[in-house]
Amino acid sequence: MRLIKTKLSITVFLLMSTLSYGFQVSSLDRLIVQGNSFVNDEGTTFVFRGLNASDPNKLELQGHWNKAYFEEIKNWGANIVRLPVHPTDWTERGKESYLKLLDDGIQWATELGLYIIIDWHSIGNLKTEMYQSDRYDTTLKQTYDFWRTLASKYGDNTTVAFYEIFNEPTTYNGALGTVTWTEWKTINKEIIGIIRANGGEGIPLVAGFNWAYDLTPVLEDPLDVEGIGYVSHPYPQKREKPWEDQWTKDWGFVKEKYPLILTEIGFCGPEDPGAHSPVISDESYGDAITAYCDEKDISYVIWVFDAEWAPRLFEDWNTYKPSRHGKYFKKKLQSYTYD
Repeated sequence: MRLIKTKLSITVFLLMSTLSYGFQVSSLDRLIVQGNSFVNDEGTTFVFRGLNASDPNKLELQGHWNKAYFEEIKNWGANIVRLPVHPTDWTERGKESYLKLLDDGIQWATELGLYIIIDWHSIGNLKTEMYQSDRYDTTLKQTYDFWRTLASKYGDNTTVAFYEIFNEPTTYNGALGTVTWTEWKTINKEIIGIIRANGGEGIPLVAGFNWAYDLTPVLEDPLDVEGIGYVSHPYPQKREKPWEDQWTKDWGFVKEKYPLILTEIGFCGPEDPGAHSPVISDESYGDAITAYCDEKDISYVIWVFDAEWAPRLFEDWNTYKPSRHGKYFKKKLQSYTYD
């Protein structure tokens, strides 16, 4: 759904109206890339403000993978939800069983008017097949097959708007081997080719290095592929204050020519459970990143709608009581008006 500051299609207006009266939505508009924006077939621009789910397998094992979870995401003001699929969960659960989870989640999202990003949630170097921890272990073959499977299964599903090819590419300062931007481009182009050859009509999303923060190579050497978007994860500790000029140099400039979506943002205090250096900050980060995105019409998705994973957006499953981080972003998301 598009923010009210720009025009909204009649289709989406009716979608929001029917939701308010309790009717179910049967389908969402197909999104495509036009210039530096995500648009529907009528050319209406969409900017996203959303939330990251935790892994559907985790949620199902804990008894939380249900429509109520998606309803709460909607209540917080999101218009998109990102589903992070960990390779080890995909392997352990099995392809068919995991697809059933995704089937249910996509159906619930459709009924609530929420778009979906499916994210292959690995962290490390896909070229060398070395990763930050065992949780993220995958292979090139498995990655190719995952996207072949997803494209074949959901390629014409308009709710599944985005395919985030690889969550956070990093060499971990060389500890995971080396990979050049040219090599990373080649891998991504191969995957995009597989997606499209298998019927994937959604928008592929490509992340840069440094745990998906750095998109500087795009300035001189973008992927020569049409219809894609780029991803950054600008957590607060990536740069020191003031952030804005550095953000523009590192990734913000991409929005001048190409669609850009920040598929993970967030902060927490050092006292919060699971706090670790990339995300330790305060509300000044929230003010800065949301103002930057609002000014430039950059879409963003907040990590993570869970009571355990950090930075957690709520404190318990019974009440969805927001954490400090959650209070900030719930208020912010609910401040947007969709027409």
